Amino acid sequence: MECPCSKDSYDDEEGQMKRMRKIKHNEVMEAGARVYIPVSVAETRISKRFDTIPSGTLYPNADEIQYLQRLVKYKDYAIILLNKPPRLPVKGNLPVHNSMDALAAAALSYDYDEGPKLVHRLDREQSGLLLMGRTKESVDHLQWLFSDINKANSSCKAWNDACEATYQRYWALVIGSPREKEGLICAPLTKVLLNDGKTERVILAHQSGLEACQESITEYRVLGPVINGCSWIELRPLTSRKHQLRVHCAEALGTPIVGDYKYGWFVHKRWKQMPRTDIEPTTGKPYKLRRPEGLDVQKGSVLSKVPLLHLHCRELVLPNIAKFLPALNQKSENLYPELSSKPDLLRFVASMPSHMKISWNLMSSCLV
Repeated sequence: MECPCSKDSYDDEEGQMKRMRKIKHNEVMEAGARVYIPVSVAETRISKRFDTIPSGTLYPNADEIQYLQRLVKYKDYAIILLNKPPRLPVKGNLPVHNSMDALAAAALSYDYDEGPKLVHRLDREQSGLLLMGRTKESVDHLQWLFSDINKANSSCKAWNDACEATYQRYWALVIGSPREKEGLICAPLTKVLLNDGKTERVILAHQSGLEACQESITEYRVLGPVINGCSWIELRPLTSRKHQLRVHCAEALGTPIVGDYKYGWFVHKRWKQMPRTDIEPTTGKPYKLRRPEGLDVQKGSVLSKVPLLHLHCRELVLPNIAKFLPALNQKSENLYPELSSKPDLLRFVASMPSHMKISWNLMSSCLV
């Protein structure tokens, strides 16, 4: 802001810079004061048409745009699906400029006036399939699909059946192994504020009825035996809660995900200090981790000093919304003849990030 009463201010005609300062959100403006905004809305729209966008702004540069376009696994007129890498935030605020929504707005608009919008979230450290809507109608229907509200059936029976068949499957490497090889976790979650008054944490809710909690349900299945103190499991969330899978693994099953230091810090400390010899089920001999020649195990894998989060959204099945959207917009039960031959469901499988691939290759000889 430029203050007119400042002693250090000068007239614009003299060609000298005025003293500038930041203003607070609750500050009362003075008469005649000027507020300068770094990037206008018009400049924002124009900048998207250029190959190089200054990385000092909130918009990605050419390298970031090309990188994001390589992550696209599928695209039609209604949706875009990406294989999100770990450590890339999905939703950005200042000073984060390389978040998925900012990147997508500049890089994935293609022939549309606006970029795609998020319809669900993945944590910053998570990897895997991330779905985005390209039109307002598809965004509305997909956000409704991924929400946990009571869903009213539409007049299109095929769409209702496809919604019922929607699911996500995650693969995770956890410390230890659940007591049961498969099961259903029904453990409500609630949020608490830590002593610093700022940090929020999700925990299992006590059934006292005195605190606000959300119903949280997860199916799980163990994929193999314990190797080096860890086991691979498959998770299928039936509700969409913040940190649901991480808290269910750490607190409900007692097996925190490798690399999840927020919910499994103390278990990580004990696990790294615990030498153990696991037995190979087929031979009865001690299991030895395989180390392929030339493999760099110090890149966030299970053998690195500080492993990255081993949680990956591997599989996604959802309605083919490009097929159903015309009928949904007209609230009709009849599909367009030219679209009736297309499949009702779309199924996608995403490859794991490099650090999880390394851990998988080191520990996968006994997996089912």
